[in-house]
Amino acid sequence: MPIIDRIAQFHGDLTSWRRDIHAHPELGFEEHRTSDLVATKLNEFGCEVHREIGKTGVVGRLRVGNSPHSVGLRADMDALPIQEANIFEHRSRNDGRMHACGHDGHTTMLLGAARYLAETRDFEGTVHFIFQPAEEGLGGAEAMVREGMLDNFPCDAIFGMHNAPGLAVGKFAIRAGPMMAGSAFFDIAIVGRGAHGARPEAGIDPIIVGSHITAALQTILSRNVKPVDTAVVSVTRFHAGDAYNVIPERALIGGTPSTTRLWR
Repeated sequence: MPIIDRIAQFHGDLTSWRRDIHAHPELGFEEHRTSDLVATKLNEFGCEVHREIGKTGVVGRLRVGNSPHSVGLRADMDALPIQEANIFEHRSRNDGRMHACGHDGHTTMLLGAARYLAETRDFEGTVHFIFQPAEEGLGGAEAMVREGMLDNFPCDAIFGMHNAPGLAVGKFAIRAGPMMAGSAFFDIAIVGRGAHGARPEAGIDPIIVGSHITAALQTILSRNVKPVDTAVVSVTRFHAGDAYNVIPERALIGGTPSTTRLWR
């Protein structure tokens, strides 16, 4: 039976798992319920299950035959600190948390692959199903590696993928070389001098200063990065003030720079 036909037969299970994960999002290194679900399913499929790798990471191992070759298939499990505004039944039940980046789908896809491979066993070697915590900027992959994942579960190659909204259904985007992005975070604290909103000359307005900084940050790309190179600088937070008629004393800007973001 072709792969797609067999997987289509348990499509309802995949939908149920994905919706359950979506309804119970957990932030990085807090994916206790999610890792419980993953470990339970892997055990049901007949995989060897290893837990608490990088805190909440899970690895399932499936061996077939005596071949020394091995591959890793990897998915991430964490959600984002976002309030979900959807109204469908499987919307987030955890206040201030949402699977807005698709990791609920990634986890489900890898569980589906594990189920199919464990059921058919039509290969020679070892497959490691790697469920990574804390992908969203908290270093979950580093934590797993630091705790010996690659030593204990050696892989000739590791494969992972990410959803790409806008890509046609049934299509995959792949390329040789760098993929996705190296990213970091930044915070800029601006200290001015508070004043009444009707007397701006008596203060030093950190909002004006912050606005100029926000606009100037874009010149990093337009005047400091080669046109053939790929880079992104995004200001994603700008916090200042609490009252309508008071110029605040402080403002805080935060954001992220990314490089080699080559998926489109």
